[in-house]
Amino acid sequence: MIVLGWREWVALPGLGIDRVRAKIDTGARSSALHVDAHWRFVEQGLPWVGFRLTPSKVQQRVIEAAAPIFDERDVLDSGGHRTRRIFLRSTMRLAGSAREIEINLTDRGGMLFPMLLGRTALAGTFTVDPAQSSLHGKPPRSLSSSA
Repeated sequence: MIVLGWREWVALPGLGIDRVRAKIDTGARSSALHVDAHWRFVEQGLPWVGFRLTPSKVQQRVIEAAAPIFDERDVLDSGGHRTRRIFLRSTMRLAGSAREIEINLTDRGGMLFPMLLGRTALAGTFTVDPAQSSLHGKPPRSLSSSA
């Protein structure tokens, strides 16, 4: 098992996200990614979602991405509110490990971390030491990214 701290840096290369700050939350079933806006479209007869996000408030670099819609389902947030969310699947790189995870898209603008990494993304590979933080450092920026 790979030990994580309560917060880590995550890469989602399939979505063009070199690194995003994530809060590791074993109390949350699913993982969530902040998006500033999202829209639906059809690609080759299949439903897709396009979205825009700003992974860092400091740099203000805007990323636009698109992915096939994997699922839509209700999610109960920490305040007890149930909302219907779009889920997609993407490769996550964290601590030298790469795995396919489900991510729902939501507005986390008021939250400290643009991504919440839930227990289904952690299962079988990671364990969490809540006394630790950022054990694995920032993933490097890809050569195609602007700084």
